[in-house]
Amino acid sequence: MSKLVLVVDDQAQIVRLIQVNLQKEGFEVQTAADGVEAMKRVRERKPDLIILDVIMPHKDGFEVLREIKEDEGLCDIPIIMLTVKTQNADIMHGLQEGAELYLPKPFHPKELVVLVRRVLAGDVVEI
Repeated sequence: MSKLVLVVDDQAQIVRLIQVNLQKEGFEVQTAADGVEAMKRVRERKPDLIILDVIMPHKDGFEVLREIKEDEGLCDIPIIMLTVKTQNADIMHGLQEGAELYLPKPFHPKELVVLVRRVLAGDVVEI
């Protein structure tokens, strides 16, 4: 059975790039364009992993991360933050809130697929 990955980003071209590359590798992909839509999707069907942007309308990625990690039924979902917010304070904030990885944009789609596989396998990923 394929793993479900939720991709959350307000930039349609980024979502499509990630979606295509994950689907080529056998993943099922859902998408959301903002934090409110992301939480709706997570509650409808719990994903195996979330790729989450920070800068989005309505509810930013840090708020989504916090909400998921504070919910007993959702806190075990691994989250990869994928964002242009790459100041040390932002990275530390994301990791302290519970993100498994914090990746900068721009990114290489094939590298992201490898990291998704490793996180889902429970491997400790260092970058």
